[in-house]
Amino acid sequence: MPATTARAYTVVLDWLEERLRSGAISVGDKLPGERQFAEDFGISRASVREAIRVLDAMGLVRSATGSGPKAGAVVISEPSAALAWALRMHVATRSLPVRDLVQTRLLLETQSALEAASAPDGEERAKTLERAGELLDIMDDPDLPARDFHSNDAEFHVLLASLAGNVVVETIMASLRQATIGYVQETVSGLENWPEISRNLQKQHREILAAVVERRGEDAAELLRHHIMWFYGFSDQS
Repeated sequence: MPATTARAYTVVLDWLEERLRSGAISVGDKLPGERQFAEDFGISRASVREAIRVLDAMGLVRSATGSGPKAGAVVISEPSAALAWALRMHVATRSLPVRDLVQTRLLLETQSALEAASAPDGEERAKTLERAGELLDIMDDPDLPARDFHSNDAEFHVLLASLAGNVVVETIMASLRQATIGYVQETVSGLENWPEISRNLQKQHREILAAVVERRGEDAAELLRHHIMWFYGFSDQS
């Protein structure tokens, strides 16, 4: 059935959603070509391309131009990247206040710390904690550029949140960190006392990690709360 011109591309989105739900298509599968989509749905190839662009922005497909086996659109799943992009844009419009994003982080991270304290031991937990420690070792370098410090800082927080085992929380956390990292970098980039600030942040990071390792969930949650509010309060005043 031909689609209306104004929203013709949505038939492709609806088709993919139905196939993903039914299991007929999975992550890693290649989508049909533009011509086949156009013929099957009675829409223009321009509408098909628009659908692929939308799916790409949503983190659901990765497309490659040209010809050959590597060309075309392949189904992927990168929800945090797509959500972070949307959040960044709305932060830029000031529709989403940074203060509210920080409050959301507080809720998610402190609850994750409590749940991580009771998570079972295992190879994955050990690797995650080891990686968190490695990040802090890198961030101890006084010559590390502030941009790299913030990038590693973001990964550290997402890693700790992942210990709770909730992939939705982990995805939202990653998105929030990516959405606010530009704001953080701009806020502290020109500060003369950044070395002192980074040392304080590292001290707090070490205390948080120790509490998580020792399964002191209440302490980890409180330390995270203080850490986030301390830095946000500082950057907000600057």
